[in-house]
Amino acid sequence: MIKSSVSLQELRRKIYLKAKSDKTWRFWGLYVHVCKLETLREAYKMTKANNGAPGIDGVTFEAIQEAGLDDFLTKIADELVSGTYLPLANRRKEIPKGEGKVRVLGIPTIKDRVVQGALKLILEPIFEADFCDGSYGYRPKRSAHTAVNRVSEAIINGKTKVIDVDLEAYFDNVRHDILLGKVAQRVDDDKVMRLLKLILKANSKRGIPQGGVISPLLANIYLNEVDKMLEKAKEATSRGKYTNIEYARFADDLVICVNDRYKWLTNAAYKRLIQELAKLKVKVNRDKTKIVDLTKGNTFSFLGFVYRRVKTAKGKWAVVIIPKIKARTALLGKLKEIFASFVSQPVSRVIYLINPILRGWVNYFRIGHCSKCFGYVRSWVEKKIRRHLQRARKRHGFGWNRRSSAWLYNTLSLYNDYKIRYYHA
Repeated sequence: MIKSSVSLQELRRKIYLKAKSDKTWRFWGLYVHVCKLETLREAYKMTKANNGAPGIDGVTFEAIQEAGLDDFLTKIADELVSGTYLPLANRRKEIPKGEGKVRVLGIPTIKDRVVQGALKLILEPIFEADFCDGSYGYRPKRSAHTAVNRVSEAIINGKTKVIDVDLEAYFDNVRHDILLGKVAQRVDDDKVMRLLKLILKANSKRGIPQGGVISPLLANIYLNEVDKMLEKAKEATSRGKYTNIEYARFADDLVICVNDRYKWLTNAAYKRLIQELAKLKVKVNRDKTKIVDLTKGNTFSFLGFVYRRVKTAKGKWAVVIIPKIKARTALLGKLKEIFASFVSQPVSRVIYLINPILRGWVNYFRIGHCSKCFGYVRSWVEKKIRRHLQRARKRHGFGWNRRSSAWLYNTLSLYNDYKIRYYHA
């Protein structure tokens, strides 16, 4: 299909262009590219950049580097070529979700992450050519911010009936047979399909693990027909350049915005969605899925933001988006753990640990109307730092007279960039 001497980047570009130009083409001869040291090296580079924890075998990046990266990658390549590669089970890690619930992450070994990454590098350009505009989750050159902006614009343009969809344990219930069938529609390579099946079956007979390198791509492949259905509905109900349906999906998080002028359209869109999901054996959580009417002052949440429709001082309708209280609570909970664990450590150590967390959280939410929330977080963190300093000197209070706020930010370098930066497409 493609000459093996072509660089990985050029290979991916050619695969994408072929997939884009011919929607019925089934790719063969892919496995040889998965096994190449160039592909495996790039997969390792991406895996190491994420700096994840070791898997069930306990092997770390440091141990791999010490023993020799070339030997590590060569051994993987040999196992793939000989057909003796077998993935290990994932290490399970529970992440609190609130309300006593947990999200279970499946953490593969570094070796398995490299193999998954190599397979993703080869398969991704094929399916990227098939994915729809409304899909944003874990795709190249796309982000949650663009999805948030798409929903905001839809509401501003009059699509004020919102179907806030919650899929019931989506990742845990993906059917392997259906997923493999969808991949096979574009891949005619028995060795690639065997490798993918090994990866899927390594942990369970159903589902794709949250935490796997290739899982986001597979999740998007599985729901792509739902996106296509919504694109068709959007086109069929449009009036010239004006559309009456818009949607945005980020992994299993989906919202559909409908023009309120057409009363029948919301129920029709919801019914059609249920039908399409039923084909995939995916259930909607009836308790959490709701139809929201923003014209009545109701709100909904999407990707950590709460959306509300408001009227501006000039009499125009606008959308206000603010961080969910749950998101703020999770941030403060994470910071509290650090303050509690390092209570006897120098303040410089505490600031070193909390600054990246604050920076990441603020950078995500700063596109919204977050000044009030940011002010609360900034004040809370400053008080915690002051209490830490006072406790070290066996004093009470916050030391307002001893240290200025400017000293905390300028001298101690406590994170202080809480400016709002509105998103521009």
